[in-house]
Amino acid sequence: MSTISDAEPFALRDSKEASLGWLALALTPGMGPTRIWRAVERLGGAARALSASLTELEGSGMPARSAQYLFDGKAREAAEGEQRRVLEAGGHLVTPEDSEYPERLREIYDPPAVLWVRGNLAALGRPGIAVVGTRHPSPYGAGMAEMLSRDLAARKLVILSGMARGVDTAAHQGALAAGGTTVAVWGTGIDVVYPKENKRLAESIVAQGGAIVSEYPLGTFPAPQNFPVRNRILSGMSIGVLVIEAGEHSGTRITARCAMEQNRDVYAVPGNVTNKNAWGPNTLIKQGARLTATWEDVWEDLPSQVRLELEAALQQTEGAASLGGGAASLFDEAPLGGHERLVLDQLRRDEPVQLDELMERLEQKLGSAEVFSALFELELAGRVKQMPGKNYLRTF
Repeated sequence: MSTISDAEPFALRDSKEASLGWLALALTPGMGPTRIWRAVERLGGAARALSASLTELEGSGMPARSAQYLFDGKAREAAEGEQRRVLEAGGHLVTPEDSEYPERLREIYDPPAVLWVRGNLAALGRPGIAVVGTRHPSPYGAGMAEMLSRDLAARKLVILSGMARGVDTAAHQGALAAGGTTVAVWGTGIDVVYPKENKRLAESIVAQGGAIVSEYPLGTFPAPQNFPVRNRILSGMSIGVLVIEAGEHSGTRITARCAMEQNRDVYAVPGNVTNKNAWGPNTLIKQGARLTATWEDVWEDLPSQVRLELEAALQQTEGAASLGGGAASLFDEAPLGGHERLVLDQLRRDEPVQLDELMERLEQKLGSAEVFSALFELELAGRVKQMPGKNYLRTF
């Protein structure tokens, strides 16, 4: 039985029925995105799926068992139940009938019929770059993912990634460090954090104005087949895809291929040829991807209209009036003490320095206690990051 009140205006009632229809189709066994869009087109609207005859449903091209599931009212019942659970969980359901549905996502071959969302719906439609790569990056790969994401997010680009371990996590963290917006596209339900250790990261993404997005219902567990499928959403929502370290048979290749098929720009950070995870980006560069070393390499490639939109947003942000300087120019840095400057000058963003080596380099200028104190101050200021094995990286 419908939950829509007879007292509601027809326009609102029709809108709710259409949204419920999309959700019912998405929850119907045997119905993927392509079949759903075809059925909606043939039926004359998603709402019709809830009232059509069995013959009409079968005539729309859906399998017999799917048509029966809809005709028997089971799909409506499932959709109404899912709506209640999402509302209770503080989430949102976004269908193609809604203005919040990302316009770029409509352009791809098989857009999701429904998006389950936690967080800021406005973040879905803003210009963004998808940052993807291996779950097991080198310090160089993790550092580049964090640095580029931070620098791009500081310029108002949304950073999209999948919140997997490795490059994805570094990308989200970089965007958050810049005070920017980041969107995580999951292969699970929006109530199932995966990997579990990223629970705090997920909460930070939402708290800072970003969003968690999935095309899977609440409670969907992390089945391996879900992740390659969700990659088309990552690339579809973005202006372009930035690849940082990926092996020959990496899932990142699927995202890059989706980007090319969707006519999205592909960027790649070159890697050391002796590193097996450099195969992906280096091969993409040979195939025409834009070699990317700094945020400028992405910025210069953006469509003019997008750049104008981002520059206008930057002008409204305190301390971000100028785009001319280097990456660090957008950060309100406090002046460094003499010891901190000496230590920072010995560190790089792309290659960690081991503590013993750092001590050796500075032994003529600083004592060990002074090096430890300087490192502590630099870490507190967010300018240095300690890696496993007492290795240190400069963050910017």
